[in-house]
Amino acid sequence: MSDCIFCKIISGEIPSRKIFEDEWTYAFMDVAQDVDGHILVVPKAHRKNILDCDEETLAQLMRTVKKISNHLTEKCGYNGVNLLNASDESAGQSVPHFHIHIIPRKTGDGIDAWPHFDGAKQDAETVFNSIKMQ
Repeated sequence: MSDCIFCKIISGEIPSRKIFEDEWTYAFMDVAQDVDGHILVVPKAHRKNILDCDEETLAQLMRTVKKISNHLTEKCGYNGVNLLNASDESAGQSVPHFHIHIIPRKTGDGIDAWPHFDGAKQDAETVFNSIKMQ
């Protein structure tokens, strides 16, 4: 997609700090510099989000996420990772190219990467009955 910033990064039109690349995926440092080691993993094929991502592309993307996460914990001194994704603008997706954020974590790092929720608005049984898969 010609106007997609992530497609431009993948093509080399926009420079990036590439962490990993294979036939299916591209991983690079997030430019926000909000957390040390913040990495984005994207499919090379333009997919808006997980909702329109085919199974093979999704499987390849998750293989790369696992490979990088293992590298961070086995070789780089991190203890764990947070994986973050927003699919659709309603969920907070700001770049319309599917991506997974990898946030490397160290014990006691003080990062609060888990969203704060104000509490459910409906009865749990009502919600369960409306979303369960038949």
